[in-house]
Amino acid sequence: MSTPTPTHPTPDAKPTATDATTGTGKPSNFLRQIIEADLANGTYAQRKWGGSPGDAAHHAKGQSDPAKIRTRFPPEPNGYLHVGHAKSICLNFGLARDYGGVCHLRFDDTNPEKEDVEYVNSIRDTIKWLGFDWNGSADAEPYHASDYFDFMYRAAEYLIEAGLAYVDEQSAEQMRANRGDFGKPGVDSPFRGRTPAENLARFREMRDGKHEDGSMVLRAKIDMASPNINLRDPAIYRIRRATHHNTGDKWCIYPMYTYAHPIEDALEQITHSICTLEFEDQRPFYDWLLVRLIEGNLLANPPPRQYEFARLNLTYVITSKRKLAQLVYDHKVEGWDDPRMPTIVGLRRRGYTPAALQLFAERIGVTKSDSWIDYSTLEGCLREDLELKAHRGFAVLNPVKLIMTNWDEVMGAGHLEPCTQPALPNPPQGTEPPPPRHFTIGKEVWIDREDFEEVPPKGYKRLFPPSIDGNGNAVAGNKVRLKGGYVIECTGCNKDAAGTITEVLATVVPDTKSGTPGSETVKVKGVITWVGVADGVNAEVRMYDRLFLDAQPDAGGKDFIENLNPNSLKVMTAIVEPSLANAEAGQQFQFERHGYFVADRVDHVTGSKPVFNLAVGLKDGWGK
Repeated sequence: MSTPTPTHPTPDAKPTATDATTGTGKPSNFLRQIIEADLANGTYAQRKWGGSPGDAAHHAKGQSDPAKIRTRFPPEPNGYLHVGHAKSICLNFGLARDYGGVCHLRFDDTNPEKEDVEYVNSIRDTIKWLGFDWNGSADAEPYHASDYFDFMYRAAEYLIEAGLAYVDEQSAEQMRANRGDFGKPGVDSPFRGRTPAENLARFREMRDGKHEDGSMVLRAKIDMASPNINLRDPAIYRIRRATHHNTGDKWCIYPMYTYAHPIEDALEQITHSICTLEFEDQRPFYDWLLVRLIEGNLLANPPPRQYEFARLNLTYVITSKRKLAQLVYDHKVEGWDDPRMPTIVGLRRRGYTPAALQLFAERIGVTKSDSWIDYSTLEGCLREDLELKAHRGFAVLNPVKLIMTNWDEVMGAGHLEPCTQPALPNPPQGTEPPPPRHFTIGKEVWIDREDFEEVPPKGYKRLFPPSIDGNGNAVAGNKVRLKGGYVIECTGCNKDAAGTITEVLATVVPDTKSGTPGSETVKVKGVITWVGVADGVNAEVRMYDRLFLDAQPDAGGKDFIENLNPNSLKVMTAIVEPSLANAEAGQQFQFERHGYFVADRVDHVTGSKPVFNLAVGLKDGWGK
């Protein structure tokens, strides 16, 4: 059988100058061009789907495939997914959604020693959280590479019988030496000339556990002189005695990833197998294997096609699973879901939303050229999403008490004046605004220390006390508005023996409450946020910053541990308005003038104070 000749751009095609953005100014995504060409040319229009993954005979009995395309996301369940995986998830599931297709979730569990059910469950949860379903149904079970072990073994026996594979008993060192390099062809193994019958018998001995781990491998028989080293008889099966989380102890031989991957795609009738660039050199073997198995009537035609794109390189981030694990196990961070980690569970706890990550994936585009994306791009996507969603609230992060010395005289002793502010000043169009926030103002309120200066710098518009100017003239203390409350005039401050300011003093200007007819009678240039002493709530606030000081913390062999930011976490006791007291874990808020925060794990039963994590500031201030 022959495979169809594609009329769309080949996987090797590099983006042209016009690929940087589309005509509409949208980021480039060359994969869309390929998919649209395939749909226009009917490349997969005659394909059938047997209702589940299967071989050629299985799909031949099926109906026309209802999915116009099939993509897949095939994580290995050996760790937590990170922001780079989020890009791949949004890409594969998004393309399937946009072109009337189906995206498969498949666990590439061919390496039993590194895989764990914990990671399987985390990956499932992450994809659901990002807003996607897999395998065509909201309640479908994921596929597993291990589900196809029987077929992979059958395909290996076919390759042996066809003279296309052999058992090699050289040591790993001998195979490495005989493989050659880019300037020298490889040397045939002394076992390469065995007959198919001899190889088949030896392979079955491997399957039956009659040989030690590492003593022999099954290799594809291609070309030891190929300029592509990956075609110099690659290993496709090895002996590995290990209990598998899905198949138990049924197997003591396991397929290599480069062999399993194209077979998995073909059994699932994947049309567009999208990988990162490090798999580009493996594509010739991917194609070789599928053509051979189609010739043997084991797999359906046309086969999947593999396409590669540049992986995500994000500044101030590392995505190596090994290095992320080192941060966790060396206690440089508090766990895989530490909000400073680039893992999706970490980003989620930091306050990132599915919409923000999807927007980020769309905004950075898809190309075949490696480039670095600045971390501020990711932060900007979160700000954009939360601006219209996050309820507002007052929080004083570095509190000092402000006393309105004439309050009792003007307002009445012990009086608490009710105040309101909108929970969401600009709700999304077509939605009902949420109920307003309620709190009170009294004689004493908390303000941020940064909102008072004894000697104000030039242009300072917040609180400062009366003074004498250079001409000997008296200058009154500054007036500001307590947002949602009254205009006040600063009269001075109190200090302790060490000279630390303990209280700021002011007078309230009567009849200036926000929203009342007299509120505009006194004009001020400064507005500050505050929390009433009477109803303020103590809260723990965690101010997170970037985990690394260097934009490329592990590039060029640098020790990424030495680039850790010692100030990536500052914990402070803040005071927040009463509407934030019972925030549910995962709720996002904008602390006015400070940034966007998310409620962390909250335990209201114990009466412990709420905890909020800084998600992102109101604007990009890094390095400024």
